Amino acid sequence: MSSNTHQNSAGFFGHPKGLSTLFFTEMWERMSYYGMRALLVLFMTASLQQEGLAFTVAAATAIYGLYTGAVYFLGLPGGWIADRLLGGQRTVWYGGIIIMCGHIVLAIPSDSTFFIGLILVATGTGLLKPNISALVGHLYAHDDVRRDSGYALYYMGINIGSMLGYLVCGYFGEKIGWHWGFGAAAVGMGIGLIQYRKTIGNLGDASLKPEHPMTPEGAKKAWGAIWAIVAIVTVVAVLSIAGVIIINPVAVAQNTAIIFTLIFFAYYAYIYFGGKLSQVEKKRMWALFLVCIASACFWSGFEQAGSSLNLFGRDYTDRLIGSFEIPASWFQNVNPMFIIILSPFFAALWINLGKRMISPSYGMKCAIGLMIMASGFIVMFFAAQQAAQGLKVAPMWLVTTYFLHTVGELCLSPVALSAVSKLSPRRFAGQMMGVFVLTYSIGNVIAGLLAGNFDPENVSALPNLYIQIAIFSIGIGAVIALISLKSKTWEGEGQDHIEAVEPAEAPAKTV
Repeated sequence: MSSNTHQNSAGFFGHPKGLSTLFFTEMWERMSYYGMRALLVLFMTASLQQEGLAFTVAAATAIYGLYTGAVYFLGLPGGWIADRLLGGQRTVWYGGIIIMCGHIVLAIPSDSTFFIGLILVATGTGLLKPNISALVGHLYAHDDVRRDSGYALYYMGINIGSMLGYLVCGYFGEKIGWHWGFGAAAVGMGIGLIQYRKTIGNLGDASLKPEHPMTPEGAKKAWGAIWAIVAIVTVVAVLSIAGVIIINPVAVAQNTAIIFTLIFFAYYAYIYFGGKLSQVEKKRMWALFLVCIASACFWSGFEQAGSSLNLFGRDYTDRLIGSFEIPASWFQNVNPMFIIILSPFFAALWINLGKRMISPSYGMKCAIGLMIMASGFIVMFFAAQQAAQGLKVAPMWLVTTYFLHTVGELCLSPVALSAVSKLSPRRFAGQMMGVFVLTYSIGNVIAGLLAGNFDPENVSALPNLYIQIAIFSIGIGAVIALISLKSKTWEGEGQDHIEAVEPAEAPAKTV
């Protein structure tokens, strides 16, 4: 816990000065991350004449899914390294440096180093993202009433950063050159690092040292294992670049989805059967299981934004305003804009429902969010039918879809995070959050595989792709909603009251 909490009480909109350090660091990191991510599939599928990689859509979206899934998965060892070896402040610093190096590698116009850049960005994000979010909490005393509003400010920085990334990197990447867009992401991360280093004193001793440090002997073994993994990844990357081994990204994505799913079920079962849980705790675990299923399914649809919906915006959407053609990546800016606009309304909605003693279960809220997200693909079904007739569709089809996806996100994402914190057995809270994060990884990898069915040469198949996603998601949502009628009693057992959740605290991008 930081010792300078009260000394800096009026440093940043009435919050500790350290919040400004973390606000701007995270803003620039998200600018770099989302800006690069918006270009990823577009760059990989662009032709050689367009200075792209000319990958098939199936390969490009599988790589996209693996990359975004790895970002979430690597947050687990990233958090462990901060807790046991480095401390949060140093882990964030080193993570940011690795991210910047990754963007610099991507900015180099060389196909052979592309995957090295992706590996570096994913690794650095895994180190930085979970720990900078945790650092925000360390700035406040346990009973500090400013904590929630501090996180709300922090999350605003995330959405501002993502908007900057889509605008700046999207423009440079699509209008000037792909590698200029990746370079802009590197510059953004560089600005964030300079700001972090110059103002790091504002953080005081918040997570300056590991929370649960290892013994010198244990730390030596841990670093040995880490460097061994780095060496293995390096050897595989070099052999792949040299053409000694051939990696099929679709097959890797399929196997990775299976492995992540097996890890999720195995660890969940380990805690359920081996955690010596009471009957009340076991019932809450079943209620939380519904939330986890809804989360994995939700992200498999929502994350079409950077893949199939991104390609739809590029190939089948009328993007001309006068003589200016809107970069396809700019459509993804609709989501953070709607989050900023809608979050206060959703915060008020849950609070007012709670005052009226109307408190849907976590499972019901997540099911509603899943089905609202799915309705966006019904919109895309009709848009794809027009595209199948050889027409360029109006931008409002994508805007409407992103609006529905954002509403679904605000229903599900913060509620799911709250469910993990409140329904997990207290002694397993940290581990259960790690298990829950696997649902993001699973959803992202599956999203990449689903987007692989987007075939630019067979536009008539697009309506079928989108309606299948819609029907599957609505079906899963309906089943979860029915079961949640019973699970509400499981959630409430042993609790005097289930607090209303404030969605503005945790939009999806904050995870």
